[in-house]
Amino acid sequence: MDLLVRLYALEPKPQLAAKLAKKGIVIRRVLAPELAPVTRWIGESFGAGWAGEATVSFARQPPSCFIAIRKNQPVGFACYDATARGFFGPTGVDEAARGQGIGQTLLLACLFDMLAQGYAYAIIGDVGPVDFYARTVGATRIAGSTPGIFAGRLRPTD
Repeated sequence: MDLLVRLYALEPKPQLAAKLAKKGIVIRRVLAPELAPVTRWIGESFGAGWAGEATVSFARQPPSCFIAIRKNQPVGFACYDATARGFFGPTGVDEAARGQGIGQTLLLACLFDMLAQGYAYAIIGDVGPVDFYARTVGATRIAGSTPGIFAGRLRPTD
């Protein structure tokens, strides 16, 4: 199922990034020379499919991928405009770093960047945690969106 987010209705939450910064976690846009280490980490942590999508986001100018870094190591990422224009995702947070607001902060970084790029809406495709997106950014279900853009896709093998 896909979800729709009204980007123009989002409210900034700068306190989230400030809270993470106090824990030594920085959220920022990726840099082109980080392609190999970031996509390698994504592939090892979340699979080749997400690494492929993230690679596409690196090719955008500016890159449409944000990372969370602690002690010079990635602990989370979020991308948009990877599989399709206007789509948020993929996104993931290292299992040991979950529950600190990293995913929410990455989500908002991407969505506000989409708004700044001229989008009024974002689509979150093939969603797992529907309640998280509904609660965090007011995402609503898109009727008839199953199986969606990912139907029949080839699955990468390692």
